[in-house]
Amino acid sequence: MENSFAITTTFIAYLILMLAIGVIAYQRTKSSTDYFLGGRSLGPWPAALSAGASDMSGWLLLGLPGYAYAAGIEAFWLAGGLLLGTWANWLISAKRLRTYSITTDSLTIPEFFARRFNDKSKMIQTISAFFILLFFLFYTSSGLVAGGKLFETVFGLDYSTAVIIGTVCVVSYTLFGGFLAVSWTDLVQGLLMSAALLIVPIATMQGGFGDVANQLEEINPELLTLWNDSKGQPLSAIAIISLAAWGLGYFGQPHILARFKATRSNKDLTTARRIAVIWTALSMAGAMMVGLVGLIYVQSTGSLSLDDGEKIFMLLVNSMFHPVIAGILLAAILAAIMSTADSQLLVSSSALAEDFYKQVIKKDASSDEIVMVGRIAVVAISVVALILAMTPDSTVLGLVSYAWAGFGAAFGPAMILSLYWSRMNRNGALAGIIVGGVTIVVWKQLSGGLFDMYEIVPGIIFSTLAIIGVSLATAEPDETVKAQHQKFEKQLIELD
Repeated sequence: MENSFAITTTFIAYLILMLAIGVIAYQRTKSSTDYFLGGRSLGPWPAALSAGASDMSGWLLLGLPGYAYAAGIEAFWLAGGLLLGTWANWLISAKRLRTYSITTDSLTIPEFFARRFNDKSKMIQTISAFFILLFFLFYTSSGLVAGGKLFETVFGLDYSTAVIIGTVCVVSYTLFGGFLAVSWTDLVQGLLMSAALLIVPIATMQGGFGDVANQLEEINPELLTLWNDSKGQPLSAIAIISLAAWGLGYFGQPHILARFKATRSNKDLTTARRIAVIWTALSMAGAMMVGLVGLIYVQSTGSLSLDDGEKIFMLLVNSMFHPVIAGILLAAILAAIMSTADSQLLVSSSALAEDFYKQVIKKDASSDEIVMVGRIAVVAISVVALILAMTPDSTVLGLVSYAWAGFGAAFGPAMILSLYWSRMNRNGALAGIIVGGVTIVVWKQLSGGLFDMYEIVPGIIFSTLAIIGVSLATAEPDETVKAQHQKFEKQLIELD
């Protein structure tokens, strides 16, 4: 009872802090640019950690440790691919996207594509917004599932009740504070997540890293090889490519790309890239160590059993730490869930408000009206995601993988090529977005042989081919688009 009270008190204090940040941000939110991009005022630290925290979500403290717990250092293929993808996305996309979004005066990703290619039909904007809403429902639901596991394990609450409580917490400060609330809470949450992932395995380890390796070898030597699974079977090329290919998804994640656009200067992006890469490396190394050290701990403690590897972080925290410290560390899971879910809700609400309401329903809508519609959208989207999360039939990592692939394939190739290739036209962009998104949905339903490959790989390949093929087979971009691209290239030099 005393333990539960201490942990509950810590959680409440943490939530009050997050809500306080939301109130402060609300006072600084005066326009739709403020609400959806924070007035383009983020410095390198909030930009970097907000991108990282909104990216990693609950899977960093649940999914990745659970995978390492079951598969050993095979999980390095996944973690390594993500680390490389993080670095490449900041290097390749960040400065160009921020500059081009200024050139086109665009807030959202769909709006950027529409203005980049002078799409007066609004087809690109509408279809892009549709895919954002589709895949973010699954992504947001995965966060609510993670929240359900957290409250169910820590407080013994009914799963449905736990999911509702988590949803209310996230919606509260996203609803009022908008992008600034999301970004500054992400800064706090990102630091808490990385600290927890480093503290827990170090406190649990019995000896040094060499001792950990020896203990794992005693349990199962296959846990220490990159080339075999935990049962001793060689990993296929398809399996390795599928794991490493997670890194390709970064180029199309709307909630991460929004941080590039919201940074206050191009020079800050260089510093932010270094912070983001270091944070990601430390956090994922810690997450893998939680799974590996957790396996040793469970095996050495015969009285413990774990039916769900994704709960290993929670088990270690509850077993190893004083209730007050445990409450702080467990709040890191809540931080991971909230930092991603709030970003997803904000991007989804901007898609509804800016890309549907303003473009299709009321083109002369005022800035205040768009912000109000965005806030209503946050609530509506939360309700739908909540319904999906009420009957979870998959792991946190499984739900994230589907949404991650969807964004990576639908928007990744279109984004990279639109930033670098002046010959790309409106038809090519539309074809790439549609082919990428549809490939993910269709490929996911197939199985066996080549179809066992992670759907992001064929999705990105087919999307890229569609963009290049259709662009070259149809007319060159009009003079307005060409002039705008030249202006962008000039601005890129000036802002650097």
